[in-house]
Amino acid sequence: MTKVVVTGGSGLLGPSVIKEFIDHGYDVVNVDRVKPQEELCPTVITDLTQLGEVYGVLAGADAVVHLAAIPVAYSHPNEVTFQNNVMSTYNILEAAAHLGIKKSVITSSESSYGIVFAIRPLEPQYVPVDEDHPRLPQDSYGLSKIVNEKTADMIHQRTGMQIVSMRLGNVIAPDRYKYFPSFIHDPEQRKSILWSYIDTRDAAVAYRLAIETDDLGCVALNIAADDSSMAIPSRELMAQAYPNVTDFREPLEGYESLLSNKKAKTLLNWQPQHHWRDYVKSSEVKS
Repeated sequence: MTKVVVTGGSGLLGPSVIKEFIDHGYDVVNVDRVKPQEELCPTVITDLTQLGEVYGVLAGADAVVHLAAIPVAYSHPNEVTFQNNVMSTYNILEAAAHLGIKKSVITSSESSYGIVFAIRPLEPQYVPVDEDHPRLPQDSYGLSKIVNEKTADMIHQRTGMQIVSMRLGNVIAPDRYKYFPSFIHDPEQRKSILWSYIDTRDAAVAYRLAIETDDLGCVALNIAADDSSMAIPSRELMAQAYPNVTDFREPLEGYESLLSNKKAKTLLNWQPQHHWRDYVKSSEVKS
């Protein structure tokens, strides 16, 4: 049985990722600073900023999925966010490389493009935003994600380890769809994330496929639903919130995501299955 270590398995996305791997026959260990609300697999309490502890929890693993991080800008002092996110990722990949682990998935973010937490106004240069879009963060969180991807490049160059960096859109657990009616008609809400979202269950499938797919090298992938999180067509959203953006690289004839997921769908043979409209009453969508 293949052993996968999942870091940050006690967080928002972790339980879905752990369940996805368990349901597909993997031996899973959760590594986190806190116990999960529901114990789906063994949990080892670990400080990932301590390299020795990381070696210990990765010993015997066949693959690692790294979710653990301070998950947002400005929740901690900037230097704390940067140090935690960069050093924990470095330690995971460094230890995995020395232990002979051949496949890793790390968690990056749409925040690395810079728009999400921008203090000085920043607009997308084109939409949908794909993996080649310039990344211009003004915050330590977005910068930490860029550094982590560079760390992945370095480890891959040195060892050949396959490393996939998941640039997640706004992660939505199923119980959070009840909040959608409060914002789906207001373009100003969520415009900094380009109205993106990804269901935890769909993200979990992408993480599993990133471990199961061969010959990916070192690659970054946007992970987003096919549609936006809004009840307003995507071109109307752009016209109202970002009227200066004129470079449209897809037709945008409906409610398409403005964070492109095409690369992930192609490389992983992945298809998001969960859409917010399936969980919100039609009367609330039309109101």
